[in-house]
Amino acid sequence: MVDTAEMIHEDALPGEERTLDPKPEYEPRYPGSGRLKGKVALVTGADSGIGRAVAALYAREGADIGILYLLEDADAEETRRIVEAEGRRALLIKADVGSKKMCDRAIEQLLSEFGQIDILVNNAGEQHPDKDITDITEEQLVRTFQTNIFGMFYLTQAARPHLKTGAAIINCTSITAYAGSKELLDYSSTKGAIVAFTRSLSENLVGEGIRVNAVAPGPIWTPLNPCGGASPEKLETFGENTPMGRPGQPNEVAPSFLFLACEDASYMSGQVLHPNGGTVVNG
Repeated sequence: MVDTAEMIHEDALPGEERTLDPKPEYEPRYPGSGRLKGKVALVTGADSGIGRAVAALYAREGADIGILYLLEDADAEETRRIVEAEGRRALLIKADVGSKKMCDRAIEQLLSEFGQIDILVNNAGEQHPDKDITDITEEQLVRTFQTNIFGMFYLTQAARPHLKTGAAIINCTSITAYAGSKELLDYSSTKGAIVAFTRSLSENLVGEGIRVNAVAPGPIWTPLNPCGGASPEKLETFGENTPMGRPGQPNEVAPSFLFLACEDASYMSGQVLHPNGGTVVNG
């Protein structure tokens, strides 16, 4: 097996949000109401896309934010600016979630800065389109699973001793876990694993008063797709196959993460929300 556990590598992904045109919409759409006042959240992949929108909304609702990101320093700094503009504290944590050592250090950094962790948002992910299963290299297969599902195990393991009653874990899965995707075989497989992980972890932790849920977005306009995560042919009609006929924006997904993090969802665990433009899926 290719050992990439400590490898931070540069390629087209995750991509820079600041280079996109049009820019993804991250701004919260309504005033805050203090639903996360006094909370500390760690959001992975928070430099751009859905992660940035979640960080912005959580900050507006009163949480301090750990912004975990891989490579895009300028985007991460912009997310910090956004969080601080909401009057909350922000901590940049540069780490590869595919490395257990880096995940352990990330939690240590967060606790050193804020003294607690109340919400863990496992959002970071990567995808690489391939038209045939034989095109998927061993390195890509291992890397995709390390980032998309191993990282969720690593961060949850590191955070678990510090999560108290009332804490919440929210995992980002995908519509591809339910509908499949012929060009994203390895990515879709990890997203299916995330659904099973969410349901099983919920069963494991619900007795401790820790809720575990997931969000399964449909096609959302983030750097992930235009920076190499989708084929050029797919990008030409990105999101048009949804009932709404368009891709979603990150700030249309973030409220699902907020709902699952706060007391509004106090009777929900092991569930998946589906902000996907109206596509009906079984699950």
